Amino acid sequence: MALHKGPQKHQERALSVNPFFGEANPVGGMTEAPPTHRLPDAPMPPTTAYQLVHDELMLDGNSRLNLATFVSTWMEPQAGVLMGECRDKNMIDKDEYPRTAELERRCVAMLADLWNAPDPAAAVGCSTTGSSEACMLAGMALKRRWAQRNADRYPGARPNLVMGINVQVCWEKFCNFWEVEARQVPMEGDRFHLDPQAAAELCDENTIGVVGILGSTFDGSYEPIADLCAALDALQERTGLDIPVHVDGASGAMVAPFLDEDLVWDFRLPRVASINTSGHKYGLVYPGVGWALWRDAEALPEELVFRVNYLGGDMPTFALNFSRPGAQVVAQYYNFLRLGREGYRAVQQSTRDVARSLADRIEGLGDFRLLTRGDELPVFAFTTADAVTSYDVFDVSRRLRESGWLVPAYTFPAHREDLSVLRVVARNGFSHDLADLFLDDLSRLLPELRRQPHPLTRDKSAATSFHH
Repeated sequence: MALHKGPQKHQERALSVNPFFGEANPVGGMTEAPPTHRLPDAPMPPTTAYQLVHDELMLDGNSRLNLATFVSTWMEPQAGVLMGECRDKNMIDKDEYPRTAELERRCVAMLADLWNAPDPAAAVGCSTTGSSEACMLAGMALKRRWAQRNADRYPGARPNLVMGINVQVCWEKFCNFWEVEARQVPMEGDRFHLDPQAAAELCDENTIGVVGILGSTFDGSYEPIADLCAALDALQERTGLDIPVHVDGASGAMVAPFLDEDLVWDFRLPRVASINTSGHKYGLVYPGVGWALWRDAEALPEELVFRVNYLGGDMPTFALNFSRPGAQVVAQYYNFLRLGREGYRAVQQSTRDVARSLADRIEGLGDFRLLTRGDELPVFAFTTADAVTSYDVFDVSRRLRESGWLVPAYTFPAHREDLSVLRVVARNGFSHDLADLFLDDLSRLLPELRRQPHPLTRDKSAATSFHH
C-alpha cells in the first residue's frame, strides 16, 4: 500500500467551494424569512429555496382544469425527459447543436408536406417562440414584399392589412409595431368572423395582405379561406390588385389536415403565401414553440433573412428572438415521430368528440344556447338562454372557479358587444371523464344561480382578465 505524506507548508491553499455544492447556513434557511422583492443577503439551502417557491406556486390554478387556454398542458413522460435533456441547448447556436438544427429542418419539411406546399423541398420555414412571433414574421414578409412592389410610392403611402375583428391580439400588435393600418371586418348577426366579400372590399393598392383565421379564438370556427381567396381572385380580375393571403392556423393548422382533409385552406390555394401554427397548441407540445412557413423562397424577401455560420457553411435565419431553448423543437419532432398522421388524427378526433359531446349536454341543460358546437376546432362558445334573467355568463365563470375550473367569460367586439359568452377549449388530456366532472359541477351550480334575484356582475369589463 502506498504511503503518503501531508502537504508541505508552501503547498497549503484554501479551496473555493460553490455554495450550490452544499447547504450554506442551513439554520438561517430554516429560521429567517427571505425578502421577496430584493436579493437576499446570503444563500439558503436548495431544499428551502425549492419549498418556498413550490408552496407559493400551489396557489396557481390547475392547468389541466384551465378550459380557457389553447396551450398544451399534458405530454408523455418520455417527451418530458427529452425536453429536460435539451433545456440547456440554445436554439440559435446551429453550429454547436447541429442535430437540434436538423430536427428543426425536418419539422419544417414535415409541415410543408402536411400543408400541401407545391414543392415541399422549396418551401421555407422556421420555428418560433409561438404563433405571435410567427405572425410578426409573416406580417413583416407581407409588408416588405408590398414595399418592393411599390418602391415608387413607399414610404409615402401607408400600408394596410385586412383581417376580421376576431383576430388574435398579436395582429393588432404587428400593425402597431410596424406602422401598418389595421382594417378590420366587423362581426354581423350570427357571423362571428371575417366575411370574404367584405374583406375584399377593404383592399386597395396599399393592402399588403389579408389574414384568414383557421380557428377563431372567439368561438372555434374556421374562416372560409377558399372563399376568401376566390373573392381576392375576382378582385384581381376587376382591378389588377394581387393581394396575398396569410393563414393564421395557430390552432386549426394542426387540426384540419387530420380531421377535415377535404377542406381546402392551405398551400393548395395559390394565393396563400404563408401559414403559421402553434406547436404548443394542437401540435401537442408544452409552450412555447410555433412555426412559420412560406410557400417558396419568393414569398419571403431575401433581405429579411440573416445568415449565420453553420458547420463552416451558411445557415439562413429569420427571427425576432435570439436565444431560446431547443427543448420544444425536439419535443415537436418527438411528437411527429411518435404519432404520425394516424396518431394525430386519433388524438384530434378524440378531442373533438369530447368537445361535441360536452356541448350537446350543456345545451341539454336548458339554460344555455350554443353559438358553436366544437365541430371545427374542438372549441365551443355558449351563452345563457333568452329566458335566463337571474344570472349571466360572468356569474357562471365565477362560480365554476370555486371548483377549480377556469372558464373564460367575455363580451364580443364591435357590432356584437351585446353578446357575452363562455368558451370551452377541449385539449389533449381533457378526457370524457373530466368532461363528466365538469358537467356535474356546472349542473350542481344551476339551482343556486337560478335563485339569484339578478346577475351579480356590476362591471363586465372588470369581471374577467381574459383577453384573446
